[in-house]
Amino acid sequence: MEENKDVTIYDIAERLNLATSTISRALKDHPTISEKTIKKVKKTAEEMGYVPNTLAAGLRGNKTNTIGVLIPTVTQPFLSSLISGIEITAQKSGYYVIIMQSHDSYEEEVSMAKSLYSSRVSGIICSLAMQTLDTSHFDQFVSNNIPLVFVDRVPKNFNTFRVVIDNYAAGYKATKHLIDQGCTRIAHITAEFGNLYNERKRGYLDALKEHDLPIEDELIVNLSAVTYEEGERASNQLLSLENRPDGIFSSGDIMGVSAVQCAKKRGIKVPEELAVIGFNNDPISQIIDPNLSTITHPAAKMGEMSAEIILKNLKSLKKDEVKEITFLNTEVLVRDSSRRK
Repeated sequence: MEENKDVTIYDIAERLNLATSTISRALKDHPTISEKTIKKVKKTAEEMGYVPNTLAAGLRGNKTNTIGVLIPTVTQPFLSSLISGIEITAQKSGYYVIIMQSHDSYEEEVSMAKSLYSSRVSGIICSLAMQTLDTSHFDQFVSNNIPLVFVDRVPKNFNTFRVVIDNYAAGYKATKHLIDQGCTRIAHITAEFGNLYNERKRGYLDALKEHDLPIEDELIVNLSAVTYEEGERASNQLLSLENRPDGIFSSGDIMGVSAVQCAKKRGIKVPEELAVIGFNNDPISQIIDPNLSTITHPAAKMGEMSAEIILKNLKSLKKDEVKEITFLNTEVLVRDSSRRK
């Protein structure tokens, strides 16, 4: 028998090319599973050294004093600040942090979640990968009373803690600011994945509707990735229109910076001819000339609150207590890229 107590039902499912639900039922002698399959699953589980969840949960009685953090990447300023908030809060209580990156890949996220579970983390904080639609790989934490917090990029329907900003209100505020500065034809650079981008877009649309401004498909550009290159492509597309926009709300600062630079290369004056506002208050927003107006995004605070939730619920977590959603406020940070008045 392989000496490996970190084997999960996902590993067995992969070995046998069966669904994880089938493996789970077979290990419990469920009547819907054939005797032949049950024997095969149990034999493979024994060979691989699988430890049932009940025993694994017992093994967790020896605290590892670690919190797992699963994020898309450490290179984005927002996520770096998030990690800092988590780490500072955890260390104050004698806990350490294990950081893993999904690189916005669903497959890597599943693999990293399995690794964190096998590492006996005391809790997990996750910001979902862009590709993630199915979140069943997090069930193993909830079913074993391991505190789980989703932060920023969160699933719509998952019975656990979530720490987010009000993305709808933030999108509305950003668009309203451009309207207040006299913009009448406002474009939006966004992404076609993730609930947070959809909410920011919804805020943008409602602000236009309430002020009787045009909503046109050509003024909304979806990115395939949140990068400078994609932002540059979107900005050039918008600024090449015969009736180009006089304002751009970008769902990220990196795209807002690309809009400012594209405008300058074309001889379009910012903010006189084109007002631009971004999102996140990344360091780059203060380096670009003119400085980029943006929406504050309390990354470090979100990290602190996520860690506090984990620490608070390490001993008292119950399944009927995990529906809490923490909303943090955002503000418009007005700089020269949009200041017309």
